[in-house]
Amino acid sequence: MNDAAIVLEARGITRAFPGVQALAGVDLTLRAGEVHALMGQNGAGKSTLIKVLTGVHAPDGGSIKLLGNDVAPTSPLHAQQLGISAVHQESHLLPNLSVAENICAGRYPRRAWTRGGGIDWRETNRRARELLAGLGIDLDVTQLAGGLPAALQQLATVARAVATDARVLILDEPTSSLDTDEVQALFALIRRLRDQGVSILFVTHFLDQVYDICDRITVLRNGKFVGEYPCAKLDARGLVAAMVGRELVHAGKAPAHAPAEAAQATAVLAARNISRRGQIKPMDIELRAGEVLGLAGLLGSGRTELARLLFALDDRDSGDVSVDGKPAKLDKPADALALGLGFCPEDRKHSGIVAELSVRENIVLALQARMGLTKFLRPAEQLALAEKLVAALGVKTASIETPIGQLSGGNQQKAIIARWLATHPRVLILDEPTRGIDIAAKQELMNEILALANGGTAVLFISAEIEEVVRVSDRIMVLRDRAKAGELPPGADEDAVFSMIAGGP
Repeated sequence: MNDAAIVLEARGITRAFPGVQALAGVDLTLRAGEVHALMGQNGAGKSTLIKVLTGVHAPDGGSIKLLGNDVAPTSPLHAQQLGISAVHQESHLLPNLSVAENICAGRYPRRAWTRGGGIDWRETNRRARELLAGLGIDLDVTQLAGGLPAALQQLATVARAVATDARVLILDEPTSSLDTDEVQALFALIRRLRDQGVSILFVTHFLDQVYDICDRITVLRNGKFVGEYPCAKLDARGLVAAMVGRELVHAGKAPAHAPAEAAQATAVLAARNISRRGQIKPMDIELRAGEVLGLAGLLGSGRTELARLLFALDDRDSGDVSVDGKPAKLDKPADALALGLGFCPEDRKHSGIVAELSVRENIVLALQARMGLTKFLRPAEQLALAEKLVAALGVKTASIETPIGQLSGGNQQKAIIARWLATHPRVLILDEPTRGIDIAAKQELMNEILALANGGTAVLFISAEIEEVVRVSDRIMVLRDRAKAGELPPGADEDAVFSMIAGGP
């Protein structure tokens, strides 16, 4: 592989946005006939680098060579013309056009013998059929693309990309919505393209897929180039260490902070064999009264997807739910509310707060929803409840009638937690509750979470910050590649979590 011809060479790529240095001297080398993984945590710079390579963003500095020639893509179309094509996470096929029309879009063959050179549809279908056959894809090119399952849409999207005679094919999270068999079908296509000499840049959050399909890995961290490694010389443990910026050592133990009785308590909420196709593989989870269960894993591991299933925001394909050991109905969010569940979503600005409503109105939303449309909280009751919770959680606001959108991120997050405290939840799911807030606000929130558990609430705490998960959790459940990798007992440290994420003991 070291002797293979270099197809694309990016050196010293920099790109800044207001207040953010997204890329700082990043290097990337792609060789003919290889699948090259681009790895890094959220915010590492992967997406920005892809946008530079495909002409969406112009670099502030550095150079790009394609087949030894300096290039400067100015748009995705220009990049395609140069020989660089990208396939993104979601298929961009036009659903109301046929497969052949999508593949040949912008390059339709014309009838030379007709006035105006109309499209030759027979030739369009023939070319698409020939291309798909050469890639080993058996597909009716005359059917509408919108009727294809996700896997076939992704294969057709890749075929459309290589129809432009791409020398470099960028695959950005192409397997995120595919199941195991569909992933293998896509991998068969990738291997066929690799064998034809195409250079493939493969971006994924799934560690097992890196070692299944890739030859070489480039790691970015905080917008900087960490290194380039042959897959055979960097195991999953080393890859995670490179991504997070620390060596993984043997896990030690720290004193558990949980009450001893919590570990022995009956599960308030238990889900068995819960799954959703393409998002979560079948797994079990238990939430116990008076305990914080941490949920850890890399971005894309399935943390948020599991939280949404537990609150019935998404339909599950399998799984039974029980409350206090008895079967329970959990098919929609109203069922979750009735069972005593609360959910603070990851994206508080779009899925959590209602920015135009007051702090008071935001706090009483969940309680009013649980009470239904026939019974209303009187204004005096709303006022007393909101004032009590604002004081208890230390929400800093000029007035409880202040629009919540005017509060700082940390105070918005406290108000959302207050919303669920108003319902006296038995289970509270917190998805990235500390994201985007300052250090002082984080500490206050962590203290509130521990206080909730001490009061008997079962808390599911989700965070990409492993240090936070370790600090606040009694037990830790680790997800890897949409599956449950295992659980760690009280006292487990960060290295134990990272080791399990990497697939170690």
